[in-house]
Amino acid sequence: MEKNLTNYLDSLEKYGIPGCDCAVWHNHRPVFRHMAGNADSVGKKPITADNTYWLYSVSKLFTCTAVMQLIEKGSIGLDDPVCEYLPDYRDLTVKNGSSVKRAENTMTISHLLSMQSGLNYNLNAPSIRKVLKDTGGQATTRQVMEALAGEPLDFEPGTHYQYSLSHDVLGAVIEVVSDRQFGRYLDEHIFQPLGMKNTGFELTPDRKANMLAQFQYDVQKKAFVPMSPDNCFVFSKRYESGGAGLISTVDDMMLFLDALCNGGTSKDGYRLLAPESIDRMRTDQLNDASRADFALLGKTGYSYGLGVRTLVDKEKSGSESPLGEFGWDGAAGAYALIDTENRLAIFYAQHVRGCEIAYQEVHPKIRDLSYKMLA
Repeated sequence: MEKNLTNYLDSLEKYGIPGCDCAVWHNHRPVFRHMAGNADSVGKKPITADNTYWLYSVSKLFTCTAVMQLIEKGSIGLDDPVCEYLPDYRDLTVKNGSSVKRAENTMTISHLLSMQSGLNYNLNAPSIRKVLKDTGGQATTRQVMEALAGEPLDFEPGTHYQYSLSHDVLGAVIEVVSDRQFGRYLDEHIFQPLGMKNTGFELTPDRKANMLAQFQYDVQKKAFVPMSPDNCFVFSKRYESGGAGLISTVDDMMLFLDALCNGGTSKDGYRLLAPESIDRMRTDQLNDASRADFALLGKTGYSYGLGVRTLVDKEKSGSESPLGEFGWDGAAGAYALIDTENRLAIFYAQHVRGCEIAYQEVHPKIRDLSYKMLA
């Protein structure tokens, strides 16, 4: 059955994915690894384990883990108002037809984690453009997220689900609570203890040299077109995006996912999170209206927990994975799966923007072929 997964990964180039890397770990042990295709834009440089990738929204898994760590320490509460940490979020407004009104609901940490904050993903919001202009393009995470509080919310916090910059706001909250730069917190409490040597926000010379070429997917031609290696979610060199700004490797990602799927403890004994925190993350947080919003993403059988998709209906999903399997994906097609029941972790990396086939077909196929391989 391992051959079936290998053959499938080898076949992806014909669907417009020039290169990919996939790893599966079970009980702290690697049980599968296959790299296919090329790392450069001209098809002459094979993918290797040294290649780095923009994680994009897979970055959210680290942000949520950091928040849960701080909740365990009693430094943050899920129901705490965001304005306790970022005062600019005290007097929020919400859109009301063609006008705005004062928000009636208080935005909480839970709303940010579960994408029910009322925020959106407008990277060109006037407040963001202004703070970048005022700082000469050098705005920090805190500066941008504090400015964002001036934008009217799309809906009252807690009433709907909408993918947004919520996890970037959480990055700013983490800075306030931990009294250190967001990236430094992640480095001290996640990356270093787990042995993740090639993960971070900074595009260092080594990471840049090993960065897999980035492509844009052409839907009509089912082909890939080389694009800039830049990340549009990184507003400045001083901005650390909790929602989409991390760079990593497949090897590093497996160290992180393996700890999560093994009750929060790494193979070397580092306690990343308590099992109760992981269970909380993968518990459905959505109300009926929010669940209907989430369904529009096309993740059939899944709902949303604290920063992660979570499998709530195995029959509808047709998935080989068990209820409570959770994780997330990224804008260039990366995919993370965490299964605490079977102590199984899967990470798949590619570097193609706008590749809808990755979410609709590739990720579910890799998921199910992996389970069949281990059956």
